[in-house]
Amino acid sequence: MSRIAIFGAGGRAGRAITGEARSRGHQVTAVVRDPGRYPDLAGDGVRVVAGDVTDARAVAAISGGHDAVVEAVTPFSGPDHGLDELDTGFFVTAADALLSGLAEAGVPRLVAIGLFSTLETPGGGLVMDDPEAYPPEFRPFAERLRPFAAAHAAGLDRLREADTTVDWVMLTPPARLEADGVRTGGYRIGGETAPPPESRLSYADLAVAAIDEIGTPRHHRTRVSVFGES
Repeated sequence: MSRIAIFGAGGRAGRAITGEARSRGHQVTAVVRDPGRYPDLAGDGVRVVAGDVTDARAVAAISGGHDAVVEAVTPFSGPDHGLDELDTGFFVTAADALLSGLAEAGVPRLVAIGLFSTLETPGGGLVMDDPEAYPPEFRPFAERLRPFAAAHAAGLDRLREADTTVDWVMLTPPARLEADGVRTGGYRIGGETAPPPESRLSYADLAVAAIDEIGTPRHHRTRVSVFGES
């Protein structure tokens, strides 16, 4: 049994990862901005705390005594806040705070959830710069998502550049990430290149991949794609 702190536990990915961790018997600290907004998160083996992923001191204080941390956060404080209010430096600040705070607390493992748009196309460019990389129904949203994708990419670059004792991995799901998809327990891991546009993955199976990387780390200081089995 491990102790896992999950920053962004109130979101779709965070909730799925919390549920998967508990199903395997792990103890979870669910970190959210405002615990009062998430009364349903607390339960057997799940402790809900307030925390700011961009504050290194808060990260260290919360993460002490844990075996691993998951970062599944967004810069937005709720559904009423959107891309027009994006803090473009959010993911860089979060990366700095996480690496500093986890190193101070002696937490060895960080599993971060990435964004499809930051993967590479087969030609070597970034998905966010290639409108053909998205299925047609996703393209208008992808164009609006560009500043968010750039912010995500900057955070990934910060992780890559860091001289750190923290063993991190970023798992990046496909564009077709399904909230109502079933848990199959299976998934595939790719590299820096985006999977085919028709690839799908459920949040439940993204959670399986995240907890697998905590229980048996296979990827170290790198970003990989994760997508459903065909």
